[in-house]
Amino acid sequence: MSAAAYAKAQDAPVIHRGLITVCVMLATIMQALDTTIANVALPYMQGSLGVTLDQVNWVLTSYIVAAAIMTAPSGWLAVRFGRKKVFIIAAAGFTIASVLCGAAQGITDMVAYRLLQGVFGAALVPLSQAVMMDIYPPEKRGQAMAIWGMGVMLGPIMGPTLGGWLTEYYTWRWVFLINLPFGIATVLGLMAYMPDTKPREMRFDWLGFATLSLCIGFLQLMLDRGESQGWFQSNEIILEGLIAAAAGYLFIAHTATADRPFVPPALFRDWNFTLGVFFMFIVGVLILASVALITPFVQNVMGYPVLSAGFLLGTRGIGTMASMMVVGRLLSFIDARLLIGLGMGCSAFSLWMMTGITPDISSFTIIWTSVLQGVGLGLVFVPLNTISFATLPPQLRTEAASVWTLIRNMGSSIGVSIVIAQLTSGTTLMHARIAELITPFNAGFQLNFVPLLDPSTTEGVAMIDRMVTGQASTIAYQNDFLLMTLMGVLCLPLVLLFRGPRKAAAPRPAMADAGH
Repeated sequence: MSAAAYAKAQDAPVIHRGLITVCVMLATIMQALDTTIANVALPYMQGSLGVTLDQVNWVLTSYIVAAAIMTAPSGWLAVRFGRKKVFIIAAAGFTIASVLCGAAQGITDMVAYRLLQGVFGAALVPLSQAVMMDIYPPEKRGQAMAIWGMGVMLGPIMGPTLGGWLTEYYTWRWVFLINLPFGIATVLGLMAYMPDTKPREMRFDWLGFATLSLCIGFLQLMLDRGESQGWFQSNEIILEGLIAAAAGYLFIAHTATADRPFVPPALFRDWNFTLGVFFMFIVGVLILASVALITPFVQNVMGYPVLSAGFLLGTRGIGTMASMMVVGRLLSFIDARLLIGLGMGCSAFSLWMMTGITPDISSFTIIWTSVLQGVGLGLVFVPLNTISFATLPPQLRTEAASVWTLIRNMGSSIGVSIVIAQLTSGTTLMHARIAELITPFNAGFQLNFVPLLDPSTTEGVAMIDRMVTGQASTIAYQNDFLLMTLMGVLCLPLVLLFRGPRKAAAPRPAMADAGH
């Protein structure tokens, strides 16, 4: 199908647009929630399944790896077999895998079912984005992306809150079983109302898929296991890094030279999309890495219970929802680049405020900085989607949405791995530096000496060590937030590189048209 014919087909009136939107958003929210909803339930799973901390962490990483690997071919599957069929199979498979996760009796079963959940769930977000872009006319796509962005952004943000509530009042199994009623409603709604696209013959690029899968899989393994294995002091990490690098090089070389790679190089000939992909990677880092930092700080350092911490951190979702409710309308008369810059500025400022975080920080400070960060992410996400996809040919949207989701997932996983690794190593380094000063010859230590901190007793040494560890941990958290602040600030000037949207030409008289 030519680009003109494809665009003409997409401009046809869409029946039941509201119902399709509801079904698509249910699928998006289910998949987005499952990236973080299991986090707070991990200690309960560990005890119930009788496994170690390293083993139970595969409940998270197996899902991320499977979803990342299967995101790329979702575009090809939709083109080859029809978007409706692939969407329904993905939603049904995700729902069934969720039920299996809730019924798992051992860690092997759980990891296998989470892999299955990631395989089916990978297609839900990119396909939902492509559907939303197609069923809404160009003048309403900003609002459509705002609606879609709420699901994508609120899922990871509200996941810990919902997961903590379900685990506290029911059981960790309901973290997965909660998907059953929504999954059934999604599948039935898609079957009844969603329009289909005509399948097109398209050769599958097995070599490209294999090399990309190896690159993503081994990169994630290296990032997940690097800290526990001593990074590149371990032969395992070196091997995983070499395989990931070699596979990545082969993928890039193959994509640049193959006749029909499943990630079309034409996507990256569009400047706005290419620059948007970079920004989406940064947004992916900011979405989950900040949550991965503040959640353990509130629970482990400040001593908040799991449920209270979940509700406290859920306030970021309030800011995101508030900004996304208005950003679609703002796009009608404010340049998307200005909104992206404002959003990045809000996020960077909120992260900078967290560089002064201490165990004595008030809950109000956490709330308003979280809300501000949520507002910033909401202001970035929708305009970024809109301006990045605005100049893409319509027939490339499905493949572009797959790449878009893949990059966001990679940003999230890499960001979490980096900040957690920095937190662990930073705590160890700060502990050693502070401990060097705790000696009987330190005048400041002598002036503040109390009997409970007597270094000549076992109890005193243990208490001093706990205090030093707490201070070292706080400094490491502050440094991590500073790193993320710098990341956001350095991205601000790049907003100017986006090309502004083309003004729609006013209708011209027929005679004028004839003259051309």
